[in-house]
Amino acid sequence: MEDALFIGLMSGTSVDGIDSALVSCDGDRVELLATHQHDLPGAIRERIAAISHSGHDEIERMGPLDRELGRLFAAAALVLLEKSGKRPDQIHAIGSHGQTIRHRPPSAGSGTDSFTLQLGDPNTIAETTGITTVADFRRRDIAAGGEGAPLAPAFHAAAFAKPGVNRAVVNIGGIANASMLRGLELVMGFDTGPGNTLLDHWVQRHRDQSFDRGGQWSASGMVAGDLLADLLKHPYFALSGPRSSGKEAFNLGWLDQCLLAHPGRAAADVQATLAELTAVTIARAIRYCSVEVTEVYTCGGGSHNGDLMDRLQRLLAPASLASTSAIGMDPDWVEAVTFAWLAHRTLEGLAGNAPAVTGASGPRVLGGIYPGS
Repeated sequence: MEDALFIGLMSGTSVDGIDSALVSCDGDRVELLATHQHDLPGAIRERIAAISHSGHDEIERMGPLDRELGRLFAAAALVLLEKSGKRPDQIHAIGSHGQTIRHRPPSAGSGTDSFTLQLGDPNTIAETTGITTVADFRRRDIAAGGEGAPLAPAFHAAAFAKPGVNRAVVNIGGIANASMLRGLELVMGFDTGPGNTLLDHWVQRHRDQSFDRGGQWSASGMVAGDLLADLLKHPYFALSGPRSSGKEAFNLGWLDQCLLAHPGRAAADVQATLAELTAVTIARAIRYCSVEVTEVYTCGGGSHNGDLMDRLQRLLAPASLASTSAIGMDPDWVEAVTFAWLAHRTLEGLAGNAPAVTGASGPRVLGGIYPGS
């Protein structure tokens, strides 16, 4: 399959829109050709937030939302095609991550009952676009005893590893994850904990903004050391080995419980403390693993948070810190490209997971294939 065109679709824990990327794949070589970010209507975001927690009549609420998200993912792909001047019949496949509404991995104590669930009906995507769609990437890894996440490290190794250089690639979305590369070898990868999720929700509550642009608000506050120490007591930070997390563990409800012991904290100081929490947990996870990295590259929305990047640079020195644009890929689109690459792997019958990362019992071909017209 030489120079085949794929579309990657991604909506993460921040629920800030659908990222759509047109990618040319030739083996492990990928080239990003065009991009589009598709808005999620406010009412849809509210429905996603509501279904992400246990509640009344969940199946009746989940079914229609699954179909509606399928239509929105399909629309994101079709707008991307229009912008890029491509026809559906020129696209080999769509790789769709979907929208996660539950993630209960083995590391959370779920054992044999572990599961992960993403919405965005791939049947609807394939029917609407006419393009073969690959989706449901995470559950085969779960079935093989793995975490089902993070899946990006396998792509990070394929795209960013360099002989003789130890690198960490850190995706800072709602949840942050790190890939540890010793030369061409993917040694390990894991979710480090909260990325933007707590920062976004706190600024939404107190300033009615969807995110803290550039980290200006967190930079204006002072880190509360005692609050930070309490936040770092979360049991997730004591885990080692394969591990993954989500908004089930890190959310405003958990933060509010922690704040009960710290009444009267200025909102800006809490934001500064949350930024320090993200930076400290990323840096500790990198420093405490077996790979002594000299280069760290970031991707995801957190790459644009100047205050967060300053905190990371301080904590990771003397390792260098830059975004993945320095090694050839726009940091905003790495995740969407990942799922285009994973669709390519699936259709080639190649494993998409990395057992060293997820803890699965072996390499597995990921995802279900939903034929186009």
